[in-house]
Amino acid sequence: MKLQSIQSLRWFLAVAFLFAMVSCDSAASKVNKSEESEVLNAAAIDSGKLPEFSFVDEEYHFGEMIEGDVREHTFEFTNTGEIPLIISAAQGSCGCTVPDFPREPIAPGAKAEIHISFNSAGKSGNQEKTVTLTANTVPNIYVLKIMATVNPKK
Repeated sequence: MKLQSIQSLRWFLAVAFLFAMVSCDSAASKVNKSEESEVLNAAAIDSGKLPEFSFVDEEYHFGEMIEGDVREHTFEFTNTGEIPLIISAAQGSCGCTVPDFPREPIAPGAKAEIHISFNSAGKSGNQEKTVTLTANTVPNIYVLKIMATVNPKK
């Protein structure tokens, strides 16, 4: 019985060691990517050359809708800066607001779109939701707003 316990302990330690090695490697790669991003942003700031969002509109009102309706809107923008604009994240203020954004860099002068879907299920009354963009701009956070008046289902 003792031999079986020792073998079980060895097996557990081997698995724990492998897990620790994989976790450390993953964490190290994230730190390296983060450091690279900070260096690139610092170089852009020092040179005075930055990407810049220029949106056609930053807010959109869907008007009246019936609870449960899904509406969509596309926010159009241009990179009016001097280097490629990179959006690293787009986050809706709740699960009902889902953004879809370009994953590739947007060249200076190029146009692109942020597509937003709003699901009014479980919502009623005046609704105001946001989508927060994280990009290599200064400041690095940009907020878009959608609004709607949601009427209850009959």
